[in-house]
Amino acid sequence: MTAWPAHDPATRRWLPESFTPLNRERIEALLAKEWERFSAQTPNSAEHNARASKTLPLGVTSSFQHWDPHPISIAKARGAWLTDVDGRQLLDLSMGFGAMLVGHLNPTVVEHVDHALREVGTLFVTPSPVSTEVAELFQERFHLDMLRFTQSGTESIMYAVRAARAYTGRKAIIKIEGGYHGGYDALQVSVKPALADIGPAESPIPDVPFDVEAGTVYVVPFNNLDYLRGILATHGSEVAAIVMEPVIENLAIVVPDEGYLAGVRAAADEHGALLIFDEVKTGLTAGYAGASQRLGVQPDLVTLAKSIGGGLPLAAFGGKRHVMEVVVDGRMAHFGTYNGNPLVMAAAKAVHEVCTHEALDKAEEINVGVLDAVDAIITEFELPAHTVALGVKGCITWSPTPVRNYRDYKATDFGVAELSWLWGVNRGILTPPGLDEQWLVSLAHTRADMDQLVTDFRELAEALRA
Repeated sequence: MTAWPAHDPATRRWLPESFTPLNRERIEALLAKEWERFSAQTPNSAEHNARASKTLPLGVTSSFQHWDPHPISIAKARGAWLTDVDGRQLLDLSMGFGAMLVGHLNPTVVEHVDHALREVGTLFVTPSPVSTEVAELFQERFHLDMLRFTQSGTESIMYAVRAARAYTGRKAIIKIEGGYHGGYDALQVSVKPALADIGPAESPIPDVPFDVEAGTVYVVPFNNLDYLRGILATHGSEVAAIVMEPVIENLAIVVPDEGYLAGVRAAADEHGALLIFDEVKTGLTAGYAGASQRLGVQPDLVTLAKSIGGGLPLAAFGGKRHVMEVVVDGRMAHFGTYNGNPLVMAAAKAVHEVCTHEALDKAEEINVGVLDAVDAIITEFELPAHTVALGVKGCITWSPTPVRNYRDYKATDFGVAELSWLWGVNRGILTPPGLDEQWLVSLAHTRADMDQLVTDFRELAEALRA
C-alpha cells in the first residue's frame, strides 16, 4: 500500500487494507429506487416546500437546506430526534452542524433561557454582568485573552479578518482551497469551486463569484506547507492573515497531516501574518476547549459559533490581547445591537455547565464505537471507503485513499455518497445534505441510537454487494 503522510495524532482516520470496486449500474439502480421511496414517504414535505417557495427563495431560509425534489420539513424536535411534517421520526445526526451539541430542548438550556425571559430580560444594549460572566467563562475555557460576542459565524470571521488587517496594516489574506467560512466577501473565494475554473493542483487559481468583491485573496491547498511558504515568500509583506479551519469540516472531515498546523503557525510568524482559526464548526464538538487546544497549536485569533449557543444565535471572536487591542484603541470598530444579549448569554452559560469533560468524553466514546463498527463493515464488504473523525463528529468518505485537500475530495465517489445519504434519510437518519456524509453524536444521543446508523450501513453494504 501507498505510504501516506501520517495524520495529526489528535484526530482519527482509518483506511482499509484492500477494497473491491463497486458496480456503477447497481449504484444507479439503487439510487433510482431510493428516490422513488423518498417521494412516496414525504408528500407533506413536498406540499410544504411548494407553499414555502412562493415566499422564500427555494422554499428554505438558508440555501444549503434545499435539495431536489424537495427537502424534508421538520415540525418539532427533542433530544436527538426530529418529527417531520409527515409524522416520521428521524434520528438527527446533523444537529445544526454542531449548534445542537447539547440536544434539542436541552433541559438546562430551557431552564436558563426561561429564567432570562421571565426574570432578567432579553436586550439591554448596555454593559451587563451576564455578558461579562460568560466572557470570563469563555476566556478560561478557550484560552483567549480577550473576546467579543456576535450573532453568527459569518460575522465573527468578518471581524477577525478586519482585526487582522487593522493590526498588521496589510490587506491581503490567504485561505484554503475549497474551504467555507460563511458569507463574508473575501472568504467566498474558491468555496467548492468547479475544477475547470481553478487551474492545476500545483498552482491553484482563485475562483471569485461574480457577486463578490473579494480584495486580494491567495488560495493554497490544505496540507501543503511548501506551497504556503512559496506564497508567503512572494507576497508575505502584504498578507494580513492566514484564515483556515484547523480541521476542514465542509468537505466531510479533512484532518491535518502531523506537524502541518505547527508549520503553518511558524510560517505565519516568519512573515508577520496572523493565524486565524475558524472554529465555527469545530468548537466544543472537537473537545472541551475546541480544536486549537486539542491540536496543540494556538492561533492569534479564533472564531466560535454553533456549539456555544445551545441552538440560539451566538458567536464570538477573540484571541491574543495585543491583537484584540485594535478594538480598544479604535483601529477597528466593532458594533452590534444584539451582541451578548441576556437571552443568548443564558443559553451559553447553560452549554458551559452541560459540556463538561465527562459529558463530551462520553459522547466521543460513543462516536469511536460507531466508527469501529463501521470500519469492520467496510472491511467485511471490501468497500472503497474509509472513516475520519474529530471529537464527536465522524464521517464515511467514499474513497479507499485519504482525502488531504480539496482536489482529493473532488475525486471521491459522489454517486455512492448520494446513495449512502439517501439510504439513511429513507430509514429515519438525517445527516446534512451535500454528499459529505458527516454525523454528530450530541450529548443527547445514546449508543442504542447510534446503532441504527451501523445497522443501516450494513444493510447498504449488503445491497451494494448483492
